[in-house]
Amino acid sequence: MKKIVLLRLGELFLKGENRYVFENVLLTNIRRKLSGLNFKIERTQGRVLVTSFDNEDEIVERLSKVFGLTSLSVADEVEASVEALEKYFEKYTDVVGAFKVDVNRADKRFPVTSMEMAARLGGVILDNNKDAFVELYRPQHIYKVDIRQNGKAYVFDKVIKGQGGLPLGTSGRALLLLSGGIDSPVAGYIMAKRGLKLEALHFHSYPYTSPEAKQKVLTLAKKLTPYVDEIKVHCISFTKVQETIHANCSPEFMITIMRRIMMRIAERLCLTNNLGAIVTGESLGQVASQTMQSMTVTENVVESLPVFRPCIGMDKEDIVKIAKEIDTFETSILPYEDCCTVFLPKNPVIKPKLAKAEQEERNLDIEALIAEAMAGEEVVDIKF
Repeated sequence: MKKIVLLRLGELFLKGENRYVFENVLLTNIRRKLSGLNFKIERTQGRVLVTSFDNEDEIVERLSKVFGLTSLSVADEVEASVEALEKYFEKYTDVVGAFKVDVNRADKRFPVTSMEMAARLGGVILDNNKDAFVELYRPQHIYKVDIRQNGKAYVFDKVIKGQGGLPLGTSGRALLLLSGGIDSPVAGYIMAKRGLKLEALHFHSYPYTSPEAKQKVLTLAKKLTPYVDEIKVHCISFTKVQETIHANCSPEFMITIMRRIMMRIAERLCLTNNLGAIVTGESLGQVASQTMQSMTVTENVVESLPVFRPCIGMDKEDIVKIAKEIDTFETSILPYEDCCTVFLPKNPVIKPKLAKAEQEERNLDIEALIAEAMAGEEVVDIKF
């Protein structure tokens, strides 16, 4: 009898004739995720099997973070015959209380229906356990049998929730604006779940912000790698830009103009690095720069790319919940300032007009500021 990890593919079944493309990417991602461990991969109808492994806990932990898998189970592989399954179920001799048997007969050539097979296997348990009884709706124990077309059946009692979504890389590549806050790592996670491979852009304002603030962002990027495998972080000093805006523009427009320059830099990095979208952690109405009018004026400078805001309609509590699930929350709340809090005006405009923002920008040599900032770019490659 062989122990395997049974992987379920979920949304990939909706992909029709090009499903094989998504499945091939998923298999590549699984192999990359399990790099350094002993394992083999087999495919059967609608399932992927991981076999010949020697570190079950590590295998399960890594696979639980692979996008494209809805769930997984550690299972015993049994010959798909009535006799072999009944023989297998004779090993359950310590069942106490309510139980049920679920049978999924994916191979319709199997001679007994799912319900009939479940009843027969439940009977085996009842024969060997005087304190056990069948309960279909609220059982204490559930024994699942998955009969596949490869002539094998897989028996298990636990289903581990997967990440779902689409395999990483099947939707293209994008640039995440990664601050030190709670929202942007969550935004990156959500878009990676939809198949986007990510690079990140971080603006820092040393010496107004500390080296620890920059390291905090790199730690956040590292926290994302169990899900995104690796992430290249583009670090750009924004000090000169902010000092120049502070000296030459109306204080209430400082945040608006700052973010417009950030978006210009982000777009240029995308075009240089073959990235097809910009991802931000903005949530509607959360702060002054995230009103509908502010985001319209900010996005106006992006000429050729979409801007994805996956947190746009989420409550803060929902964002925090995901941050805790992906282990970024405790890092995000470390008390190190990011560049968005430097020179923060007391009364930033919350409904900026595009014409006024453009008028304020005439006081700046935008191209020179962008060129100087990008010339000092530092790139940090962070791997899982």
